[in-house]
Amino acid sequence: MFKKILIANRGEIACRVIKTARKMGIATVAIYSDADRHALHVRMADEAVHIGPAPASESYIVIDKVMEAIRQTGAEAVHPGYGFLSENPKFAKALEAEGVAFVGPPVRAIEAMGDKITSKKIAQEANVSTVPGYMGLIEDADEAVKISNEIGYPVMIKASAGGGGKGMRIAWSDEEAREGFQSSKNEAASSFGDDRIFIEKFVTQPRHIEIQVLCDTHGNGVYLNERECSIQRRNQKVVEEAPSPFLDEETRRAMGEQSLALAHAVGYASAGTVEFIVDGDRNFYFLEMNTRLQVEHPVTELITGVDLVEHMIRVAYGEKLALTQEDVKINGWAIENRLYAEDPYRGFLPSIGRLTRYRPPEELDIEGAVVRNDTGVFEGGEISMYYDPMIAKLCTWGQSRAEAIEGMRVALDSFEVEGIGHNLPFLSAVMDHPRFVSGEITTAFIAEEYPEGFEGVTLPHTALRAIAASTAAMHRVAEIRRTRVSGRMDNHERHVGEDWVVTLQGESFDLTIAADRTGASVRFKDGETLRVASDWTPGDALARLDVDGTPLVLKVGKISGGFHIRTRGADLKVHVRTPRQAELAALMPEKLAADTSKMLLCPMPGLIVKVNVAEGDEVQEGQALCTVEAMKMENILRAERKGVVSKVNAGPGDSLAVDDVIMEFE
Repeated sequence: MFKKILIANRGEIACRVIKTARKMGIATVAIYSDADRHALHVRMADEAVHIGPAPASESYIVIDKVMEAIRQTGAEAVHPGYGFLSENPKFAKALEAEGVAFVGPPVRAIEAMGDKITSKKIAQEANVSTVPGYMGLIEDADEAVKISNEIGYPVMIKASAGGGGKGMRIAWSDEEAREGFQSSKNEAASSFGDDRIFIEKFVTQPRHIEIQVLCDTHGNGVYLNERECSIQRRNQKVVEEAPSPFLDEETRRAMGEQSLALAHAVGYASAGTVEFIVDGDRNFYFLEMNTRLQVEHPVTELITGVDLVEHMIRVAYGEKLALTQEDVKINGWAIENRLYAEDPYRGFLPSIGRLTRYRPPEELDIEGAVVRNDTGVFEGGEISMYYDPMIAKLCTWGQSRAEAIEGMRVALDSFEVEGIGHNLPFLSAVMDHPRFVSGEITTAFIAEEYPEGFEGVTLPHTALRAIAASTAAMHRVAEIRRTRVSGRMDNHERHVGEDWVVTLQGESFDLTIAADRTGASVRFKDGETLRVASDWTPGDALARLDVDGTPLVLKVGKISGGFHIRTRGADLKVHVRTPRQAELAALMPEKLAADTSKMLLCPMPGLIVKVNVAEGDEVQEGQALCTVEAMKMENILRAERKGVVSKVNAGPGDSLAVDDVIMEFE
């Protein structure tokens, strides 16, 4: 077996590979840029080599620099992770020329499947069902519009060398096809150094289901069932699960067999994923093959018990697969939520900054439940603008889908992240959404259920009562602590009343607390009583409570006269007052927010790429005003209403912070 492996990547996937290599007794080498000097993967590896400035184009994807790190350390093999150089045939060839093993597929397979146009032609020849589309190269926007009309709207415009949602646009009209072609071309050139574009039919009401394959260099191969990846935002997967709640055994087998046929057609070896779009009648169409480890691979590992990274390393070493198709089973259910540094309240735009608090839920692996968190960050670390905004992949496993979902709900509520915008509230909302719980989902789920964007969660009345009872009990504990610290009187109980008014989410609850050594009985005005038990102490950022036998996890922050509570996707200001305080508070005027309706504010830290208008221009609703690039993604900002531009404060090349004023209107 290899004695030393270099991981040509960063972040959580580098950490993930290091864990398996360590388990196998293999020494590891990390590479890092200026921005990652103190990164977690650097800390975890046995050795680390600096390879250049922060931008990936000057460090992680510069083949010569990675090759020099290999020579310096004497690494015998390289695991590329995903992204960066993982599907770059030039890198694989360079390794081969150096006599270093590539922990991935042969160059021929990378070249054939890495190009989406070529891969579709090969898939058709291998009798794999494919989506109608135009596989030739498209020269300009006019040709893109013509082809789109021939295929029929809606169409998907894609970068041939694309991945991770970059360089992809859906067009429903000629105007969108023209605009989408140029944006996709720009993103493709920036992200992959390859601006070739192709167009295919966009299947409505689609589900995104993919098959994991694993092949060796001796002609053996297996498919490890499927993953459902239909919860997507801007073509980027957010929630994945295995198995799919939609497939039956017949469809699963057909998809698996076609996936293996495609893999064998290109002489595939290593782990790979064949992605399909599946319609409501379980007709499936080949999208692409990813010749690398997928971000969502943990859910497959959790239901099959197969360590994909270990098998990739063994295949690269020349070993035969140690399992057959008959060995591959489906055990229970697994769900993965991708935690991103992005603000769901601002249209999921990227957020950067320092993680002032980062406390993932405790990982566990016991009979009936698993919590796994693949991450590459730590408390005090910084989320950089140079790389993908993913912070962690939180996974849960249960014996049934319902158990896996419930485990995920608790794990999300227990995840503490502060200092940056993040999508934890949105993930919690999805886990509670009736459509997700039922399994009736499509890739249009986010667009259909959150057409105006995510504005938080409105909790049902029963949930509010449980939170009101809990926070009242917590407030009482805090008040007792405060009177003890003040030392006003020996009998501190005299200073803490029993009657309180709790206000949250526009509702008020009058209640009375009767406390004892094991908890508190909270009686509401209508006579209902809830029993609350917890070991929470003032200052704890997380409260784990039991409310009438049901677990409740609250993220807790202090505000004047109460708490800032986050739970199940809701962000609540909870005020706990005496009856007299509540009476006076009702008379206080509400502070109005500043009027920014005549300003275009920068929604994220980013770089102005293009300004489409000038001072004095009249703009129409929906008109493109400017383009902001952040984390390799182009974001077109549009006019919300008709107006006249009175002032332009920023131009191409300017770096802006959140809420910087880009332009003003009359």
